[in-house]
Amino acid sequence: MDRVRAVLFDVFGTVVDWRGSLIEALGGFGVSRGITADWAGLTDAWRGAYKPSMDRVRRGDLPWTDLDALHRASLAQLLPEFGLHALPAADLDHLTQFWHRLRPWPDSPAGLARLRQRLPIATLSNGNVALLVDLARAGGLVWDMVFGADLFRHYKPDPETYLGACALLGLPPGAVMLAAAHPSDLAAARALGLRTCFIPRAHEYGPAQAAEQATPGSVDLICGIGELADRLD
Repeated sequence: MDRVRAVLFDVFGTVVDWRGSLIEALGGFGVSRGITADWAGLTDAWRGAYKPSMDRVRRGDLPWTDLDALHRASLAQLLPEFGLHALPAADLDHLTQFWHRLRPWPDSPAGLARLRQRLPIATLSNGNVALLVDLARAGGLVWDMVFGADLFRHYKPDPETYLGACALLGLPPGAVMLAAAHPSDLAAARALGLRTCFIPRAHEYGPAQAAEQATPGSVDLICGIGELADRLD
């Protein structure tokens, strides 16, 4: 393998546990308000709206809209389906902010810190910069750079995101690796010349849904975050 000189990380699902965090936070909101609902179902539906909402921006059906605004709009549409009618705007804002406080997977903080001793590391996420900064501070994640979709005004898998991050790092794509738990993200990066590492996350989607898998030939590496520093040494 050519020398990798920087590693970019997908964030939702790869570095942080969006599902477990949101179910817990929404459940806590329900307890505080005396509301009972299918919080796991709402979480899965909210995440299910993630890609379609971004695709509307990518197709030009919507002008550039950051992920916080897309999350809020999706939530407003979903709440009546779960018996949650007429929540005030302040509650919608409060619930949307739960995405800013997602817990890291247990191996993420230490694994990233170890890798950062050897190479620059950065996010490459569809989240906006403000969201990613809040996640880093809440979860003890230390990055050399935070690349959010709002820097490029494009969402992955648009080439502008991957190539834009490489350009800002001053590196050719072949010297940059994307680490992610999602094969489609890695395939888009690899098509543009980036190196790729699949990070398995068996519990990203909960016990009822199968985890995403990557075959060895489709990526350069398959390993956990804690192993990545050794594999690149």
